[in-house]
Amino acid sequence: MADEPSSLDPLLPLDMARRAEEAGERKARMDAPRLFVLAVLAGAFIALGGIFATTALSGTSSLPWGPARVLGGAAFSLGLVLVVVGGAELFTGNNLLVMAWASGRIGIGAVLRNWAIVYAGNFVGAVATAGLLAVAGTHRGGGGAFGATALAIAHGKLQLGFVQAVALGILCNGLVCLAVWLSYAGRSVTDRVAAIVLPITAFVAAGFEHSVANMYFVPFALFLQRVDPAAVAAAHVPQDPLAWSAFLATNLLPVTLGNLIGGTALVGAVYWFVYLRPRRT
Repeated sequence: MADEPSSLDPLLPLDMARRAEEAGERKARMDAPRLFVLAVLAGAFIALGGIFATTALSGTSSLPWGPARVLGGAAFSLGLVLVVVGGAELFTGNNLLVMAWASGRIGIGAVLRNWAIVYAGNFVGAVATAGLLAVAGTHRGGGGAFGATALAIAHGKLQLGFVQAVALGILCNGLVCLAVWLSYAGRSVTDRVAAIVLPITAFVAAGFEHSVANMYFVPFALFLQRVDPAAVAAAHVPQDPLAWSAFLATNLLPVTLGNLIGGTALVGAVYWFVYLRPRRT
């Protein structure tokens, strides 16, 4: 094994790469109904992380900007912990299927099928959770602080330019896929949780953009406009950009493109090249 890249344990990253490759093949061959239901769960799980993060960020005006963002990021990591440990299917993490494709274990059609079904399921799960939360009245928590924070988050996401949103999406899914990649080194639930928390905290704290998270954050604000317009008015957040068309065209589309680039090119393709590509003997 002298030609393997060096590390503290030269066999560990190679084992991680093989686990990622095998997981990709297994995910690509999963039947559509099961895949969709697990994707709905993942969308809901990421939304729960968003709810936790919003709660953590509400009423933190006395904290400096950085520590408040780190606190919100740590809370948001709940979402990916639920996905990885609970066995759900997340579009952004499934960008690592390119490793199995590059090794010839699955075809491009299987990859695209998986992404399409999982993306749709994630959307359903995240948006349904957003709608349920709006009806539940959670936005009134903290004297309306939860709702004001949620509206500010959604408004901020719709202020991004197209290219900026793509760049933030690339950076985000680089960290998300690194979190999933590191989880393949885990031998226990504790190991996997520990591997996930820091990369996810980092992307949220830095303000990077995650497509599935945004499927919760922006629709929740849109639902809130209909369910409780008085609370929306009291939050004093500009409302003009809060529309489904703006969300889909100016945020979700470019962020999704960025997530694809970050996950497939910056993580999946790189680790496949380093550890799994065929080599001359």
